[in-house]
Amino acid sequence: MDFALHAEMQRGSDSGPGGDATLIGVITFIRHGQAGSRQVYDTLSGTGHRQARALGEWLAGRGARFDRVVTGQLSRQRETAASLIAALSEAGVACPAPVADAGWDEFDLDAVYAGIGPQLAARDAEFRADYEALQREMADPAAAVHRQWRKCDVLAVRAWVTGEVEFPGESFQAFSRRVRGAFEALNKEEHVAVVTSATPIAVCAALALDLGPLRVMQLAAAQHNTSYSEMTMRGEEPRLLSFNNTPHLSPELKTLR
Repeated sequence: MDFALHAEMQRGSDSGPGGDATLIGVITFIRHGQAGSRQVYDTLSGTGHRQARALGEWLAGRGARFDRVVTGQLSRQRETAASLIAALSEAGVACPAPVADAGWDEFDLDAVYAGIGPQLAARDAEFRADYEALQREMADPAAAVHRQWRKCDVLAVRAWVTGEVEFPGESFQAFSRRVRGAFEALNKEEHVAVVTSATPIAVCAALALDLGPLRVMQLAAAQHNTSYSEMTMRGEEPRLLSFNNTPHLSPELKTLR
């Protein structure tokens, strides 16, 4: 959806979906740029910074204006916001300083592996072999595994989401409540940019679409780095306007991890 249409919606026009003039504010969720290797994940790669700047330049060219910018507290999220805002500012677009809210932090995959991995390895030989191979390959910073999701990743996250094994850390249910709390705290009458990670965005999209936990996994896995997704409110109901948009990314900048 074009930002020009959003401007019409913010003025109370009936040109929005369904002709509903109550669509006032728009929340633009932005996934962080490409991060570092698996061993140093919470920082942006050079590609990640270029992706964020490309989005800022594209948004500036579409007349985007944000009343508020919110990020999680993770470095890759804050670095994405900084590069995005720098590009907007260089294009002459005033943008408020970002405000950090830990409610938008991604779940801790390392903690999930530490708590769930040994249990899965003890009962599943295929998982154990794949996980051991992953650990060996991670030692090479140039290995392809740093930019891939492996089957053991999917199995570990699925076990966390479904709660099929005991996990001492933040459960998926607690994570979802945290993200929903951060979403509820947003001023829905403003145009807000939320620079966060794939799974928090997926939780919010699933909330709007009334989808279950395993669908959250699928929505998270589909998102490209610095893709943007848009939501608004119709009364008390969140409405998903668009998802995983990447018009600002050239083919060489389009990454999933």
